[in-house]
Amino acid sequence: MEHVDFSLVDWSRAQFALTAMYHWLFVPLTLGLSIIIALMESLYVKTGNPEWKRITKFWMTLFGINFAIGVATGIILEFEFGTNWSNYSWFVGDIFGAPLAIEGIMAFFLESTFIAVMFFGWNKVSKKFHLLSTWLVAIGANLSALWILVANAWMQFPTGMKFNLDTARNEMVNFWDVIGSPVALNKFSHTVLSGYLLAAIFVIGISAWFLLKNREQLFAKKSIIVASIFGLVSSLLVIFTGDGSARNMAKYQPMKFAAMENLYIGQQNAPLAAIGFLQKNKTETDPKKQDFLFKIEIPNMLSYMAFLDPNAYVPGIHDLVKGNEEHNILSYKERSERGEVVINSLADYKNAKKAGNDSLIQLSLSKFRKNYPHFGYGFYANRDVNELIPNVPVTFYSFRIMVGLGFHFILLFIVILILTLKNKVEKKRIVLYTALWTIPLAYIASELGWVVAEVGRQPWVIQDVLPTIAAVSQIKSSSVQLTFWIFFIIFTGLLIAEIKIMTTQIKKGPAN
Repeated sequence: MEHVDFSLVDWSRAQFALTAMYHWLFVPLTLGLSIIIALMESLYVKTGNPEWKRITKFWMTLFGINFAIGVATGIILEFEFGTNWSNYSWFVGDIFGAPLAIEGIMAFFLESTFIAVMFFGWNKVSKKFHLLSTWLVAIGANLSALWILVANAWMQFPTGMKFNLDTARNEMVNFWDVIGSPVALNKFSHTVLSGYLLAAIFVIGISAWFLLKNREQLFAKKSIIVASIFGLVSSLLVIFTGDGSARNMAKYQPMKFAAMENLYIGQQNAPLAAIGFLQKNKTETDPKKQDFLFKIEIPNMLSYMAFLDPNAYVPGIHDLVKGNEEHNILSYKERSERGEVVINSLADYKNAKKAGNDSLIQLSLSKFRKNYPHFGYGFYANRDVNELIPNVPVTFYSFRIMVGLGFHFILLFIVILILTLKNKVEKKRIVLYTALWTIPLAYIASELGWVVAEVGRQPWVIQDVLPTIAAVSQIKSSSVQLTFWIFFIIFTGLLIAEIKIMTTQIKKGPAN
């Protein structure tokens, strides 16, 4: 790894980020709106009130528009693992491919089978069977997310695997460890719930538009009641699962946690910077420099958030890079040296295997297994270890903006639900405008969640195992640049088309 084409690495990362972020503009609405539609249709079947059928069909149309475009971007995203990240696909294809295959075979099949009944089965099948189909589409959409998020969580916390020295690949040894890891379970619940929250805000915002236009008041109020209750419950659960995500991060990805909190020097009774403005040009080599220009802290909260102990020690960026003997933290330099031993022992093992030297085989195996937890750091043995520090400002600010918006969403759910139940919401135009303009804020918060998750773990594709510099395909950087701009144009066109189709449908309103 003496020479790295950083242009290729950066453009490959940019292209994947572009595809993922455009894809995530469509996915969360699909996840949440499918459940809201199923709840509304359940009310129709239970009450027999035709207004609920009318409401359900309107939101179902918007769901269908969003679903179709989301599928298109998702397919491209999976192909990029083979085109731009072929070394990664080879290295862990046995593990990473399994949940993706299940997603395609089971979840997507479930959605595509029953979505036709959901859209075209009105008055052709019984009410209960149609309701069952709607719920199965919702379940299929969320199962699809489950397997994708299991794959992503495994990249954050690789488990259930064993490195095969003969093939130089990681292979799955325990499927249940992969899907049942604490990171996988928490990531799925937190991400899906955030999709529910976004969909609830979408329904409330569009309903608020109808009230502002003095149209379809009964439709709008009923939609707001369902969405605000659903959104409020989801947002409270998002806080709970977010708390779990922070503890998993502190345990399995301490550098990401330190970057998210702009913590350079580790400390006990660590305070949480609720609000802060960062010092510019901060580096780990200057630990005595002020980390913040300004901040408001909550005493001991960071230690408690990380380890449920206000007295716990939280390692900082400087501890992780330079090491901390008191807290048994190896420096990145030492980890990179041990990682180099792993890479060299793999080469020695292969040479010994060819020569039939059993004693050297056993010695190489012993060195490899002893130092394997540091494998990925070996790619940085002769490089600047500062490359292992993620972008701190992006991670820090993204997290706080996301959390701040989350509290805004909770307040909105509570206020608009109370006003609607009191039959006063149509008179509160400020609240209605706030609800309408909160729709883009929900998308921003959703995207920022992924920014924290993915930028914060850089430079790792697989945490501590495979860095981005070793995962990219050996192709020309110019080829990636070309496809980046092609995808940008296509995705932007799809987004504009969806917004135009959606707004046209919204202006038409629910069918009579």
